[in-house]
Amino acid sequence: MSLNLDPEIAAALAPMAESGFAPPPVGDVAGRRAMWEPIIGAASAAQPIPDDVTTSEYYATAGDGAQIKMRWYAKDGATPGPAVLFFHGGGYIFGHIDLFDGPVSRYVSASGVPMLSVEYRRAPEHPFPTPVEDGYAALRWLHEHADELGVDPDRIGVMGDSAGGGMAAALAILTRDRGGPKVARQILLMPMLDDRTSTPDPHIAPYVLWSYDDSATAWPALLGDAAGGPDVPATAAPARLEDATGLPPAYIEVGQIDVFRDEDLAYATKLSRAGVPVEFHLHPGAPHEFDSIAFESDVARRAIADRVRVLKAI
Repeated sequence: MSLNLDPEIAAALAPMAESGFAPPPVGDVAGRRAMWEPIIGAASAAQPIPDDVTTSEYYATAGDGAQIKMRWYAKDGATPGPAVLFFHGGGYIFGHIDLFDGPVSRYVSASGVPMLSVEYRRAPEHPFPTPVEDGYAALRWLHEHADELGVDPDRIGVMGDSAGGGMAAALAILTRDRGGPKVARQILLMPMLDDRTSTPDPHIAPYVLWSYDDSATAWPALLGDAAGGPDVPATAAPARLEDATGLPPAYIEVGQIDVFRDEDLAYATKLSRAGVPVEFHLHPGAPHEFDSIAFESDVARRAIADRVRVLKAI
């Protein structure tokens, strides 16, 4: 037997497949921004924006003095407790927090857990370590302002999808290595973890949304000539991690026909072997970002329910 798209996901993807668009060539960052950002924005707005979530704008100061914009999402009437630092996807090369207002608001509305979404700077204009250092500045800011925001500093998690999931994983490693601030949970959704994933899997290749060419564009944008070589640190590509001891409990999920499947499976195993509690989900028939494109599918509903459950448990 061979792998196939979940029928509900296939139906949702049919209009995109019929449009016959040509993906940009390897190395074309601007072309990927022009293609994907409208798609992300449309997917974000395709579902209702909850009316019980209030947003506020804040800024953190990065190590180089840059002001990092952050958006705080809080459910009306929510009681003090946990909070989550959220990093959007986009291969480190595209995406903005505005494009993710929809999903972040829906997570907050469904769980009651507030989120701080971070406008980290993107590659190639701002290569590693700038993005993860922006995330570190945001995490420090959230800890420093926990009291005024009604947040328990012992219950702050990190969360992200795709490159944002890689950011969340990298930040968990960075904070462990620096001795804080504390991260209580890492929620990694189809995370982008390994700059060495380059050999196409023939079972996956016909169905990819994020492609091997996309990865071959994104990793060099973030890492330059170091991409794929021996000297990439785990805070850039978490799959490079040698010792996972002491990392926070992890929730990891990925689709079975996602380019990141094998690296996410391997990361879950690596954490488990170091004694880190891990909940892992592999969704049959699901490609990258299945939940935003086929949000009415059964697999997407189950995935969202699991994420909300984990958020509530921080």
